[in-house]
Amino acid sequence: MKMHRFAWNSRKNIQTLWRFCLVGAGNTFVDFIVFFLLASFGVSALLAQVCSYTAGVVNSYVWNRIWTFRVKRKANIGEFLRFIVVNVLSLAVTLLLLFLCRDIGHWPLFAGKLAATLGGIAVNFAGSRFWVFASKPSHS
Repeated sequence: MKMHRFAWNSRKNIQTLWRFCLVGAGNTFVDFIVFFLLASFGVSALLAQVCSYTAGVVNSYVWNRIWTFRVKRKANIGEFLRFIVVNVLSLAVTLLLLFLCRDIGHWPLFAGKLAATLGGIAVNFAGSRFWVFASKPSHS
């Protein structure tokens, strides 16, 4: 995978990151509501995480493609599969962090969920920006 430079001082890149965060905030809101609703019914934290993360991803592809990264080319299966790979990797990171924080570190549920969410955001943005929705996608 070819890495692209990301200039933090570029107005366009800062706007893209801002839009990504707004879309992510909406997805995170859905994620937290579903997670804590399931947890309140006794669903294990890891299973609740899988369900809540999936609920948050449902509209992410469309919003990030159209509004965040403003992709002009026609959608294709390769792009969608890259999106799924990035989100599965992000889910894996959230599960690992949630497990480490809750089961190993004995953090409070909210703190563990917050740490897992921040880790997932970092993986998701980097993968989306530099691989999924890159202006010239690289094919490895």
